[in-house]
Parts: sequence; C-alpha cells; structure tokens
Amino acid sequence: MHVVVAVRGRAMHEIICRPIRERGDTVHVFTDGLSALNHIRSDPTVDVLLTSLELSTMSGLELCWETKIVSNRESSIYIIVMSSSSDVAKLVEALDSGADDFLKTPFVPEELCARLRSAERVRSAQRELMLRATTDPLTGVCNRRSFFERATAMLDEDKTGDRHSVIMLDIDHFKSVNDTFGHDIGDAVLRDVSAAIGSTSMIFGRLGGEEFAAFIPDQPAAMAHKTAEMMRTTIAGLAIPAGDATIAITCSFGVSERRDGEDIDSLLKKADQALYQAKTGGRNRTVIYNAQDCSPQNGEFVARTSN
Repeated sequence: MHVVVAVRGRAMHEIICRPIRERGDTVHVFTDGLSALNHIRSDPTVDVLLTSLELSTMSGLELCWETKIVSNRESSIYIIVMSSSSDVAKLVEALDSGADDFLKTPFVPEELCARLRSAERVRSAQRELMLRATTDPLTGVCNRRSFFERATAMLDEDKTGDRHSVIMLDIDHFKSVNDTFGHDIGDAVLRDVSAAIGSTSMIFGRLGGEEFAAFIPDQPAAMAHKTAEMMRTTIAGLAIPAGDATIAITCSFGVSERRDGEDIDSLLKKADQALYQAKTGGRNRTVIYNAQDCSPQNGEFVARTSN
C-alpha cells in the first residue's frame, strides 16, 4: 500500500515508519498537515493516511476532513488517527471528521501492522466495488455511467476553453453476427473491438449494445477524425475466430467537436447524428459533424461527410 504519515516530531518518524516499511509498503512522511494534504491531492495512489491530532499548519481533524473530500472523488482513503489522549470526545470528533480507525499512543508495532492489514482489506473491497460500479463487465472498458461521469468531470474542470471531441462508433451488422454465429461470438466481437480501441489518452466506454464512445481531450474534430480513421482501420483488420472460420467486421464512426458551454450530452447527440449519416451513407466510414456545415432538412440536421 501507499501510506502517508503526518506527525509532528521527527523522533516519531522512525518508530512509525519502520514497521510500515517492513511490511513492504511505500511510505511518505510529513511534519505538517498542509504538506501531507498537497501530496494526497497530487497522488491518486495513496491508500492510507496515518496522522496525529496535533499538527502544524492545520489540525489533524482538518486534515481528516479535507482528505475525505479529496479521496471521495474516486475511492476513499483509509484514515487512522493516532493520539495519546483518552478523551472520548476527541475520538468521537476524529471519527466524525472522517477517520476510519483510532490508534492510541504509545503503540506496539504489532498493533499498527494489524490496523494496516485491516485497512488493506477495506481498500481491496473498495477497489472491487469501484471496479464493478464503473466497468462494463463484458469488455472491461468504462460502463455508460462511468463514461458520462468522467467526461463530465473533465469538462467541468476545463478552464481554458480548449477544444475537445467525442467519437461514437457502432459495429456494422452486429445483429447478423449474433444471428449467424451466436451470442458467444458476438461477445467476442465486442471484447476484441474494445481491446483494439482502448487507450489511456481518452475516456472510452460502452454505452450499450454494440455502441461505444470515446471522449478525447484537447483534440479538435480534424484530429479526432484521424484518430477515428485509425480505429476504423484497426478494427477492419481484426480476424475474429468463429468455430473453424474467422470473421471480419467493420465499424461506422461519428465525430463531434465541443463548442463553448456544451456538455457531454450535447456532444454525444451531435456525434450520434454524424454516426447516423455514416451508417446510412454506406457504413465503414467516418463522418464529422460540424455545426457550420449543417442545415435543418426535414426537421433533422444533416452532417458533413469528411473526405
């Protein structure tokens, strides 16, 4: 685990850190609360905060509270508060401030290690629950809810007005794959498409059925179009086993670029319109939606097809 220790007095550092390091954990030590909090804010891998109530720059209770606010964005950091006080009111206040456990000082190393093992079990359970809540169980990419939440958070944090794009893709003739080869092969197709596209530079998720979406930060539509074309070519080159044979599949793509004030719903709606044009225009192609090139036609918008 990654443990942050925040205690005053360097004499305590070795006493606390030795059993933690002997467990094989990574430990970072701070003598004041603000430095510890800044580290927690900048490093999402922190699992445990071990802190005393008496700190400089901010109290241990304030550090507990602020740590919970930061960590709840993803999964909660396990907090152990240390104190030599026998005041029950302080214990209650620490727990109310976000602490998960309380360690009375002076302590023996075996007790500290036991509490860290408890923290490890809780963190493992939290990670499993988070994975189930945010991941599509078939493909391993973001599920619909996670995709919307992550993309929305990124848009909300954007203070620069940079251009971002969304790519929507749909597997061509997917129903025929299921009808002809069975749902097991259809599931294999969904997994292989996800594996071929997944990238750390984008937020990629399965919206439902055979439909996927990618939120690509800092890419205008022209660049996102090139990204979509690379995806399309990669998918078209897949050879998916189906019994004694292999099958080839293609996907259609729609691209949209964010304008000022647009949320993820608006971006997806535009990308979906472009995707519709790609599918009705012959499939296995990429269409860019550009508001300047769209005009109402029979109550709908017509997207420009990219060359």
